[in-house]
Amino acid sequence: SPPNSSSISLGAMWLKNGGLVAFPTETVYGIGAVAGNREAIDRLYSVKGRPNSHPVIVHIAEQQLVEYWAKEIPDYARSLMKEFWPGPMTLILRRTSHAANWITGGQDFVGLRIPSHPVALALLSELHKLGGRGVAAPSANRFGGVSPTSAQAVIEELGSFLSPGDVVIDGGDCEVGIESTIVDCTNDAPKVIRKGAITAEMISKVVAINEDESGIRASGTLPRHYSPRTTVIVNREARAGDGLLALASISTPVGVQRLASPSNIDEYAHDLYRAFRLGDSLQVSRIVVIPPEGEGLASAIRDRIMRAALHD
Repeated sequence: SPPNSSSISLGAMWLKNGGLVAFPTETVYGIGAVAGNREAIDRLYSVKGRPNSHPVIVHIAEQQLVEYWAKEIPDYARSLMKEFWPGPMTLILRRTSHAANWITGGQDFVGLRIPSHPVALALLSELHKLGGRGVAAPSANRFGGVSPTSAQAVIEELGSFLSPGDVVIDGGDCEVGIESTIVDCTNDAPKVIRKGAITAEMISKVVAINEDESGIRASGTLPRHYSPRTTVIVNREARAGDGLLALASISTPVGVQRLASPSNIDEYAHDLYRAFRLGDSLQVSRIVVIPPEGEGLASAIRDRIMRAALHD
């Protein structure tokens, strides 16, 4: 469905009635179910092939809903909400009883975020009018695979697993292209546990960051994740039959299929998963990736690449 008022109303009603809806965010497409409906959440996990111990992020329409899901909220977490919400940042907070085990993976913490994509916000707001307090929405792909950044990619990934009536709202390509930054806000200072477009450098301008390790399980933090079917090789010379993802300044060897030629770091993040999917579609021998250098978003891109390249 295109992102108009009727498709958003349909999506919100379908969510309210226990169905699944895939929708665009500024990061990647999510597949969502009402966070308070265990039967819907169980089917969400089944469609994704996701282990029940792996928590999902609850997307909410407005900051006033935070207290419904979370308690003992630190002042620094509220500062991060004020600075970065709506936007590509998920905060891990201590849960209330509303955040049940089937959302949190049995942990005493819940991940919350307010996305900035207008379609996502409209869908969440419409659901809130119907009494829904939030949507549990991991990325709209099979567990461990490449996150979709277009509606067509969602259909290719999950179409055969969805039920009649489930909705895919087509909001075009996602702007950022990699998942949200996840910040552990359960201690005296915040800890970044998944890198994203909101970088540690940006966060540290608002609050001081804790550099210690976090023991919290969160989406997309397993050693191997974001993996296409084709083997990903990092910083190797591409040979005939391979696919290549690298900045535009790096030339393409003869016989190699160019998967993407981003001209800057933002374009690299935007093109990353689409290039992985293209490599699978073209059935190249290997996907050779030359990662970008630098900190900030470049570091988040390298994180995704290294997880995708980890071999069994």
